[in-house]
Amino acid sequence: MVSVLAKLLGDANEKAIKKIYPIVEEINGLEAANEKLSDAELQGKTADFRSRLGEGESLDGLLPEAFAAVREMAKRGIGQRHYDVQLIGGVILHQGQIAEMKTGEGKTLVATLPVYLNALTGKGVHVVTVNDYLARRDPVWMGPIYHGLGLTVGCLQHDASYIYDPELSDAPDGINFLRPVSRTEAYGADITYGTNNEFGFDYLRDNMAVQLSQMVQHELHYAIVDEVDNILIDEARTPLIISGPAEEPVQLYYQFAKLAPRLKFEEDYTIDERTKSISLTQEGISRMEGWTKVGNLYDPENFHLVHYIENALTAEIMKQRDKEYVVLDGEVVIVDEFTGRRQPGRRWSDGLHQAVEAKENLKIQRESITYATITLQNYFRMYSKLAGMTGTAETEADEFMKIYKLEVTVAPTNLPGRRKDASDLVFQTEEAKWRVVTEDIANLHSEERPVLVGTTSIEASEALSKRLTSRGVPHKILNAKIDQHEKEATIVSEAGLPGSVTVSTNMAGRGTDIVLGGGDINRPAWQEDHDKVVALGGLHVIGTEHHDSRRIDNQLRGRSGRQGDPGSSQFYVSLEDELMRRFGGDRIKTVMGWTGIEEDTPIENGLITKSIGGAQVKVESYHFDIRKHLLDFDDVLNKQREVIYSNRRQISRGENLKDQIVEMVRQEFLDIARRFLPDRHSDDWNVPGLLNELSVICVLPEELKDEDAVYLHNQAAVNDILLEHAQAVYDDREAELGEEQMRTLERLLLLRAIDTHWVQHLTTMENLRTGIGLQAYGQRDPLVMYRTEGHKMFEELTQRMQYDVVHTLFHVVLTEQPPDNGGRRPTQAKKADPVSPMEAVNPKNRDKVAVGAANKVGRNAQCPCGSGKKYKRCHGAAA
Repeated sequence: MVSVLAKLLGDANEKAIKKIYPIVEEINGLEAANEKLSDAELQGKTADFRSRLGEGESLDGLLPEAFAAVREMAKRGIGQRHYDVQLIGGVILHQGQIAEMKTGEGKTLVATLPVYLNALTGKGVHVVTVNDYLARRDPVWMGPIYHGLGLTVGCLQHDASYIYDPELSDAPDGINFLRPVSRTEAYGADITYGTNNEFGFDYLRDNMAVQLSQMVQHELHYAIVDEVDNILIDEARTPLIISGPAEEPVQLYYQFAKLAPRLKFEEDYTIDERTKSISLTQEGISRMEGWTKVGNLYDPENFHLVHYIENALTAEIMKQRDKEYVVLDGEVVIVDEFTGRRQPGRRWSDGLHQAVEAKENLKIQRESITYATITLQNYFRMYSKLAGMTGTAETEADEFMKIYKLEVTVAPTNLPGRRKDASDLVFQTEEAKWRVVTEDIANLHSEERPVLVGTTSIEASEALSKRLTSRGVPHKILNAKIDQHEKEATIVSEAGLPGSVTVSTNMAGRGTDIVLGGGDINRPAWQEDHDKVVALGGLHVIGTEHHDSRRIDNQLRGRSGRQGDPGSSQFYVSLEDELMRRFGGDRIKTVMGWTGIEEDTPIENGLITKSIGGAQVKVESYHFDIRKHLLDFDDVLNKQREVIYSNRRQISRGENLKDQIVEMVRQEFLDIARRFLPDRHSDDWNVPGLLNELSVICVLPEELKDEDAVYLHNQAAVNDILLEHAQAVYDDREAELGEEQMRTLERLLLLRAIDTHWVQHLTTMENLRTGIGLQAYGQRDPLVMYRTEGHKMFEELTQRMQYDVVHTLFHVVLTEQPPDNGGRRPTQAKKADPVSPMEAVNPKNRDKVAVGAANKVGRNAQCPCGSGKKYKRCHGAAA
């Protein structure tokens, strides 16, 4: 059916390539004219292109001329000319697609075409490589092209960053022509090379920065991902995480665990029966400030103590032993409230579990804190335009489309392929397979034909190495234990020498071609060695076991037969191999036993080869489901991350947050009213709770100065009074500090609230994701439950941030620290200085009242702060 449709509709890939041929012809038509230009005139085209872009011409309109300029500069700068098929690959990449180009077709050179074109916008282009070595090699290799056309090239390394500088030729080995620069300058270049991890982690670090000057990345405009299948598929299952050990002082948990039982219900704290939340009263706050010798509990420097207090109270009152938890072997084990079953391994978040451990006087277990995290899928989906190149993408075309909306187009090869792929040799046992593999390698080595052997694990590569050593076959081994990519690249480049034997794990050495006769083509004997290997049939690839993915098998085969060279490949399969064991190998083994086939005698059977391919399709589907599952869950967090990071960028850019802060104050007042005055009927009102909560934040409005005053109003009227009061106390605060200091204070408080609670939220969401699978047992979709619970948690996060900002805004002033070594004077939020008794009458100063002996206030008298409460229930509690 598929073949019939293909005949009727035509091959989609072939149609896509045919559309590109006229563009290639146009580029070729410009070659003669470009050859006549001087170097300066050729470089001058960049300024001309940028001018035309500024006048409204499109990149597509400039493409033929820009590609022609790059081709000419490549001929002059590095002595290479783009083939027509490489121009086709460049067009595919510019169109925001994945170009599948076979090994040896020159993908690194192809990338220079769309990279240059898209860099003309001035928005930056990122070229993503699989390791630091390639990220350092490629900008130097292709640097003369970009530099010749007047563009700058940056390079990111794990612990350094550079700019390509053709004048810097005497640098230490490995970094010639690379001048060390700051991270910001490397990103400021027209083109930046780096690994996916460097780009991803820099993005996360930027969104942890306090100031705009600390951020290094710019707009995520256009990225070309080299070995795109490796980065966007193989590595996509592992999210990028910046984490560290929790730095919380353990002794504080024990300290507050001892203080919590001393607090008295209603006098020091209240419990909301509806939400089961605990709130300290003003008297409770004063007691805690006295016990902990803290001047102001709501000072930003001390505000973290509030969370310790709340957790200690929750642990003491709301978490009862042998009900909410049990203690087993010195550990607090949560009891599920619905099933009553113990849940070992689960922990309450945000420090509550540690508070319960302290309550029980157990050893407190420190947890790792996630500061920032993102999946590679969601990072790369943020680019305005994304493209990729690899030798093996077609088998994963569905995943690229579903996850990244990327089409895969297969570019034609420059020369027809000559590699011969033999059918699988199937053995009954692993031992028999390895014996034959070893013997065949020895025979090929004696003929001086180069052999590349692919294994699926480090263990297998080392086991084969021992067999070859005992057989007297010299060889090189290439696996993940080689920690230097330069050494890896050298081994791969020499794998085409006559008689060489290279044993490699399947994924090792990507990004470096195997040239017949050896990688050093300037070597005097290279041509002789090259011709000798070609006459022997080229590089022979041996696969010792099928990988789970057909794509990885194809990558191994693709090492042979580059650029029209001869070559061959052969896979050796045992019915005891992992893939075969999982998909019916035992049944086939039984049949082979019945037929009396000798153990060392392989069979070549198309049906078995087909069944292996079918098994690989099933495994590929399974792994895709895992990656899709990860992405579905991360998409929930990603929407939240976008909101938080957007807020942080607003703060970092110094934007005016006044409207946002005023709205926070208004909303917090309404939330408090909703909590304590839940119904229209005053019978259900908790007026003391309302007044207590409001008085913790600021002076009470005159219309609500005491309980009797509150009862004079209905619910709607109370809300109106609070909204008007929110604006009034904000305006008073701004007038007191001045606009400039108020803006600074707002930024500091909001940034602190975001960072404190976002880190806790990440941990909470990870704990939720870890345990959400249990929902399936209750016939509920875990993803739906994760979305629902995640949304609730995010709302709680924003409420906690709002709470912190509003409860702190009216209690702090800004002070400047003494100049540091750099001469800067950073501003930070500090607690207000104690005020005099006379100043205390001013409502703006009610956060701290100092009472002197000369004006002693009676405990039952009204507090001079203006709250309307008795002195003993207000500021007299700490006296």
